[in-house]
Amino acid sequence: MTQPGLPAFPRDHYLNRELSWLEFNARVLEEAADPSNPWLERLKFLAIFSSNLDEFFEIRVAGLQQQAYAGVEPQDFGADGMSPAEQIAAIAGRAHALVAEQYRILQTHVFPGLATQGIERIAYGGLTDAERQTVDALFQSSIFPVLTPLAIDPGHPFPHVHNKTLNIALLIDRPNGATPRRRFAVVQVPAVLDRVVVVSRAPGRVRFILLEDIVANHLEGLFRGMRVVRHAVFRITRNTDLTLEEEDAQDLLAMIEESLRQRIRSDPVRLEVTADADDDFIATLTDEHKLAAADVYRVDGPLDLTALLALHRLEGFDVLRDEPLVPRVPPVLAQDGDPFEVIRSHDVLVHHPYESFGCVTDFIERAANDPDVLAIKQTLYRTSGPSPIISALARAAQNGKEVTALVELKARFDEKNNIVWARALEEAGVHVVYGVVGLKTHCKAGLVVRREGGGGQIRRYVHLSTGNYNPTTARVYTDLGLFTSDQAFGEDTSALFNLLTGYAEGYQWKRLLVAPLGLRERIIELIGREVKNGGAGRPARIIVKMNALVEPSVIDALYRASQGGVPIHLIIRGICCLRPGLPGVSDTIRVTSIVDRFLEHSRVFYFENAGDPEVLLASADWMPRNFWRRIETVFPVTDAKLKDRIVNEILALSLADNVKARELRADGTYERRAPREGESVVRSQVALQNLAREAARDGGGSRPPFKPITRRPRAAGARAEPSSPGLERARKRH
Repeated sequence: MTQPGLPAFPRDHYLNRELSWLEFNARVLEEAADPSNPWLERLKFLAIFSSNLDEFFEIRVAGLQQQAYAGVEPQDFGADGMSPAEQIAAIAGRAHALVAEQYRILQTHVFPGLATQGIERIAYGGLTDAERQTVDALFQSSIFPVLTPLAIDPGHPFPHVHNKTLNIALLIDRPNGATPRRRFAVVQVPAVLDRVVVVSRAPGRVRFILLEDIVANHLEGLFRGMRVVRHAVFRITRNTDLTLEEEDAQDLLAMIEESLRQRIRSDPVRLEVTADADDDFIATLTDEHKLAAADVYRVDGPLDLTALLALHRLEGFDVLRDEPLVPRVPPVLAQDGDPFEVIRSHDVLVHHPYESFGCVTDFIERAANDPDVLAIKQTLYRTSGPSPIISALARAAQNGKEVTALVELKARFDEKNNIVWARALEEAGVHVVYGVVGLKTHCKAGLVVRREGGGGQIRRYVHLSTGNYNPTTARVYTDLGLFTSDQAFGEDTSALFNLLTGYAEGYQWKRLLVAPLGLRERIIELIGREVKNGGAGRPARIIVKMNALVEPSVIDALYRASQGGVPIHLIIRGICCLRPGLPGVSDTIRVTSIVDRFLEHSRVFYFENAGDPEVLLASADWMPRNFWRRIETVFPVTDAKLKDRIVNEILALSLADNVKARELRADGTYERRAPREGESVVRSQVALQNLAREAARDGGGSRPPFKPITRRPRAAGARAEPSSPGLERARKRH
């Protein structure tokens, strides 16, 4: 499939992908600053901000640097037309400002706020005598044996600093020498030890010190006979994007293992260092790592705030965290002990994390143990360890069933885990495949083939999802999964696995849309259909909920739909390269982003279709990589009750959110929504949690028939606002 040509609109009609992503991380940072969030939740958002920024530098900034300095061709050209050098400069300006704000929030709000609630960070000099004795004993017994002092001189070159490890640079000299000769040295803070060290604990009170503070105050013990003149903590971020020549690979697993080894010595892209570091430290570190001044981030506080998530797990501080979510088992599955009988009678929709992921693992585990099940096929992109799904697949193979697992070895940052799972499954007798050469398998599908009835009828049971088969992330990511025994779904899913494991071609899909086999073209057709319907006076409307919108040809189709008068609402958590509200181009397009306790991850596409709404769920965002470099699935929801739930509960509440939603302006900035006068307060994630609780309590009674989203009358010049029976019900409840 060839990619389309140049964007149809001027460059200034598109937002830059990388800068849009930084604005998403800025919204994460807003949650850390939000006083309505409990203190440990605010700390969690600071840690998430750090983790997000790490990956951004490891992949996106690293790629731009390769393009700017090594002439590497990008996979995709941004419609905004910014050169790699221009993007690097713009990123540096925005990222430096965001990091400064992150540490301002930490030092002036979060650390002091936690201290008032009994969680206090202590510097080494602030330890009590008893605490110091405890820390010194810990250093001698457990920390000192792990440390390795590395001198830097003509016989000891500058050591290789591993990606994202914490290190201490120090300047030492001989205090008794006639002419002291100063040397640099480096000590790596052991990543195998806990960084948060609790030094004293009492009911409702914890005092802690960070591991690097302990090491820094014992440096002279590492360099006996030397004097430590000064020191600074630093951290290097490296390029971790794997470059694979799959066409030449004899063994993809072996190639990725070798690439992971090469990743250790990849190019540096960022230096983080404590704010008090001397200029000579900075000069030495930047020279050794060939970094520019703009690549240096001086921070006023601890480096790598992800380590502080250990505080979020402290026992005894429940009031400082959000109330724990107790996922509900979907009533239709809780009422019957046989999931196959339920799915055979009707399709089942599951909304995570409000509804338990346990029903998915139970589906696979029951299939593994069921003597009537003949085969199980499963895609695995990211999973947890230990994974009940992996165990069930292994057990199914040991029970003599035909089991096939598509393990995506190229799932970024999960390569090592997936190699381990692939080998474990192979040892258990599972047929393990790694997908299609040149493509990443990102679709989420499970297929169970079962023999039923006295006549030996074969029936296929299918699970399709917007998210990964990962019980851990299913507790914090919002995703939708569909169980069905519909024959057309079964045939399509069988064909999908044949495509992934063999060389099948020419199949005519009945239910699924599959990338890279015309998915982008079909999306543009569906957008165009709304334009035609609107032009003919028929109902027309588009609502899309997803993680990112980047693909220029789809943005162009949305612009044309807006010019045709089609109301469009995009609920996009992260990157959005479309500019809403451009006069004569995107007047009818509204873009909002919800950043809240759970990561909004589900992809839902709604097309009004002249009053006969079409609702699709997907594993794919609207990005070039999803259309051309990944195998993705988009699947329709055909059951009227399930449509009603998606449209009049999930989408309606997302559209109505006026607590955690931000609205995108044409200039690329976001403005937080607030309830208008007389408008009900709606926090969509809380409302959805309440709906799941109600459904579990009521036993999943019948719901009103499906009704499409409609537009209520509004004053001239006002923005279009969604309204629906489901929205009104939600407002009354919440």
